[in-house]
Amino acid sequence: MPEAPAVAAVVARLRAAGCVFAEDEARLLIEAAGSPAELEELVSRRVAGEPLEPLLGWVEFGGLRLRVESGVFVPRRRTELLARRAAALAADRIRTHGRAVVVDLCCGVGAIGAVVASLAPGADVYAADLDPAAIRCARLNLPAGRVFEGDLFSALPSELGGRVDVLAVNAPYVPTEAIALMPPEARDHEPALALDGGADGLDFHRRIAAEATDWLAPGGSLLIEAGAEQADVSAALFVAEGLAAHVESDDELGSTVVIAVSPP
Repeated sequence: MPEAPAVAAVVARLRAAGCVFAEDEARLLIEAAGSPAELEELVSRRVAGEPLEPLLGWVEFGGLRLRVESGVFVPRRRTELLARRAAALAADRIRTHGRAVVVDLCCGVGAIGAVVASLAPGADVYAADLDPAAIRCARLNLPAGRVFEGDLFSALPSELGGRVDVLAVNAPYVPTEAIALMPPEARDHEPALALDGGADGLDFHRRIAAEATDWLAPGGSLLIEAGAEQADVSAALFVAEGLAAHVESDDELGSTVVIAVSPP
């Protein structure tokens, strides 16, 4: 642990850079650094605007500490609503059917899948994403053999077709023009492919709705995060494909999730 004056200096630098939780961040960076030189590098990078979590090498999500690295999408706390609901549905499926096949699609670092595996330990969890850096992290946070690289459903083993009990998706849903308005930590340091949802933010929702029924088991559930102003339109996309859909929100988390269910 550095001397108190050195700790105070780190806090001061972080405060000057606009870090709201400068004391907490200073403590975490000091814990992560293996030497004074490494601490200086970490603090300098944070002051320059890099997100905190990749500098630490981990993010706390759903009560878990998950591996992240620079250049990946960092899981947001609001996505914990989706993760908890997916885990509850998986646990219920295990109780009623004896097993549950769960897919974390657009998995990023595998945060949703990891929470499901933690809260519903009997679930068979698979994950897929297009970003190689995210896949590297996901293979550290989930069983590596269950994590697949590729574009949406094309990445998944074909034998999962018609067998997915819970399909959890955090696809990009930021409208293209709104990316410029995002905080620099996201806009400048996370891949555009993890953020850009097209003109209205729902390009991926349309693609997923068009294919989801081929993958869901009878009575299977699909959960997908959306902006509050997008959710009704997103739900209608899944209804048009023959699924029953509704919207759930959590004001404390600032989270909105569309939940669609296939016919029994």
